[in-house]
Amino acid sequence: MYQAIPYSGGVRPWLRPAETTAAAVATVKTEMAEAAPASREEQQEVERAVSESPVVVVGRRACCLSHVVKQLLQGLGVNPAVHEVADEASLAGLAGGGVEAAALPAVFVGGKLLGGLDRLMAVHISGELVPILKKAGALWL
Repeated sequence: MYQAIPYSGGVRPWLRPAETTAAAVATVKTEMAEAAPASREEQQEVERAVSESPVVVVGRRACCLSHVVKQLLQGLGVNPAVHEVADEASLAGLAGGGVEAAALPAVFVGGKLLGGLDRLMAVHISGELVPILKKAGALWL
């Protein structure tokens, strides 16, 4: 059975004075401005990983879908490079910056965007994945 959380009688955090709210908004804007170079740095790291490895999986940290993609590829005999990012902004410049580029996890094969988990599964089920991986040099058999 659930227990009720006792009310402490203090000030409710969502009812802050206007000065505190304005300071919090300014802090968030400053943090976002500082995070922009890190996003560009992550984008450069992703570009480098895609150019160096035949198969790269780009996903969020601790994402279960990235794990599924990795397990599927390892089941086929491919050892993909996994690159973890904080958000989709790291993929904005890759693959033309289209809608597919923002979907995580993103799978790059041979330096080109294959797609997300749904596209990877569709290509696998249709039997086209193994030839694509062989052409990229990720599979030798």
